[in-house]
Amino acid sequence: MAVRILVGTQWGDEGKGKVIDALAGRASVMARYGGGPNAGHTVVIGGKKTILHHVPSGVLHERCLCLLGNGVVVDPVLFMEEIRALEADGIDCRDRILVSPRAHVILPTHRLLDRLAEDRRGAEAIGTTGKGIGPAYGDKVLREGLRAGELALPERVEAKVRADMRRIHAMQEEAGEELADTDALVEEALESARAMAGMVEDTGVLLRERIEAGEEVLLEGAQGTLLDLDHGTYPFVTSSSSVSGGACTGCGVPPTSVDAVWGVTKAYVTRVGNGPFPTELMEDPTGDLLRSAGAEFGSTTGRPRRCGWFDGVAARYSTRLNGLTAQVVTKLDVLTGIDPLRICVAYRIDGRETTEFPDTAVALGGVTPVYEEHPGWTESLRGARSPEELPDAARSYLRRLEELSGCAVVAVSVGPDREETVECPEGVPEVAVGRSLSR
Repeated sequence: MAVRILVGTQWGDEGKGKVIDALAGRASVMARYGGGPNAGHTVVIGGKKTILHHVPSGVLHERCLCLLGNGVVVDPVLFMEEIRALEADGIDCRDRILVSPRAHVILPTHRLLDRLAEDRRGAEAIGTTGKGIGPAYGDKVLREGLRAGELALPERVEAKVRADMRRIHAMQEEAGEELADTDALVEEALESARAMAGMVEDTGVLLRERIEAGEEVLLEGAQGTLLDLDHGTYPFVTSSSSVSGGACTGCGVPPTSVDAVWGVTKAYVTRVGNGPFPTELMEDPTGDLLRSAGAEFGSTTGRPRRCGWFDGVAARYSTRLNGLTAQVVTKLDVLTGIDPLRICVAYRIDGRETTEFPDTAVALGGVTPVYEEHPGWTESLRGARSPEELPDAARSYLRRLEELSGCAVVAVSVGPDREETVECPEGVPEVAVGRSLSR
């Protein structure tokens, strides 16, 4: 297959970094199509952890060209810090990373605006990462933003920062805060703009050329389906299109070029920030166990993630919305020792059951999950490399996830390391036909 999209099927943090790393080994080019430094993709190789925020996960493969598409928002300060950290770790990457001139820029002022806006919301705060994502996308929609192609114009950068600061000072005065130093923020923005300006190139042209040449191309999503601005649990969502449809507009490639859409699905569900979460194990020992065993703390914010049982209703919604052709299940090993395991198979709303995902956050917040129980297992999964090496109960659990989501499971992660993966060349045994992760 030439062009493959990879999306998260839940509220983000599904383990996309590991899956992208595995697929990027065959791709000549990969591109991020949405989000910004609010993403946190983790790759573990030989026990060594690398956390990526802006930079596509393919950067760990020397032959892979890494692009940030026009749908991404880029913070030059954090972007250059990330690149310098990779170089300090021995990863020569500066010549393999390019940013679309159409990508919008996150300025230091956007981070301030993000924090001030959350403070104003008080108890109704969305729970953003505070990285300036929302304000940057807001400027884009209002046609007031700064694009990466303008970073070579210092007068444009300075004018935008000073205009933002007038608004920020008004908000700080209202809140009784000390006023931020405008000149310092201008200099910070100009310094990072100078550093990043040389890495800007028309990534859409590059992608279309590679696709026309029949090369392997991977389009990488950030966050997850249920955080999509249009199709997620609005307003507790991100500010971009995180579903598969966002890949084409976020990278500048035609939808007719896409050959496959793969989803990454965690064997249970987590969420960071506020918003409805039907299967959440709130103040429950099992939720605490999942958080501890799964190291469920945000790689970007460090915040503890809310944990809950697998949600089959949301999984089905994600499959249909994204047009998934296959999925990879991650963190199955975290469920070891939990018995019984529960799976949400429907929602009860106003006395009736449904398998359709509600169209509002208010409605989702009022559902009662309908569960079925499955036997757990006690055997460690970390050494498994084929479906046959998984316990019967684990294979049965995966089969049910396939049935509820309506999508073949083609690989299973049984540990954080790159090698700790079970490939299922024909889907989970006796259920579905898919393609191996390595083919």
